[in-house]
Amino acid sequence: MTGNDSTSLDSPAARGDIFVTTRWTVVLSAGRKSSPQSDRALGELCQTYWYPLYAYVRHRGHSREDAEDLTQAFFARFLEKNYLEGLSAERGKFRAFLLASLKHFLANEWDRSQARKRGGGALHLSLDWQSADERYHLDPPDPTSPDRLYDRDWALALLERVIARLQKECAAAGKAELFERTKDFLTVGEAAIPYAQAAERLNLNEGAVRVAVHRLRKRYRELLRDEIAQTLSDPAQVKEELRSLQAALAS
Repeated sequence: MTGNDSTSLDSPAARGDIFVTTRWTVVLSAGRKSSPQSDRALGELCQTYWYPLYAYVRHRGHSREDAEDLTQAFFARFLEKNYLEGLSAERGKFRAFLLASLKHFLANEWDRSQARKRGGGALHLSLDWQSADERYHLDPPDPTSPDRLYDRDWALALLERVIARLQKECAAAGKAELFERTKDFLTVGEAAIPYAQAAERLNLNEGAVRVAVHRLRKRYRELLRDEIAQTLSDPAQVKEELRSLQAALAS
């Protein structure tokens, strides 16, 4: 746990799940022509970020049942790639493109989707509606506009994805306990980290814990930037998108 292990968070093995090309770029380069790589990339993006869309529909005043139907019908249509043409102004960011696509769907497709029986259609995602509804009700009431809440939910979903990736890396490197004991230090200021207490809990000296936490926080930032990049068509937008998501969490 002091960083002398043969498998570290900085090793190529620990970084093996990072795409050389971002997932959204893969989808855009494929356009409407389906390929195993682009289908996998789009499906993975939707699996990660479907909850902000469901919550957006709920914040627009729809009931749980209608929100489930709408979200399910939207993804059935979206994953057929019917929406990958048009809305070109939103293509730079998957976050913006997905919301614009949903708004387009809500404005034009509700009558058609109501004709479908619940659970029907060519759905390619398995969505956990029960957990989504529980999560929605756990969120405190907020008068903020649905669009701003969507950005906040998106940021939270992204952070959950980053934490899950980091946890997986730590487990693969034999550092699962280190991660569990120090994960709360990832987003706090350096001065607020109780290194002495953490060292006692981990049965390590304080210097070793400082080094381990420093590496963990560094890897967290790398994964955060990488996860954001995977939702953008232009890597130069990462800093701008990071600022936008930080503002969404602060609002």
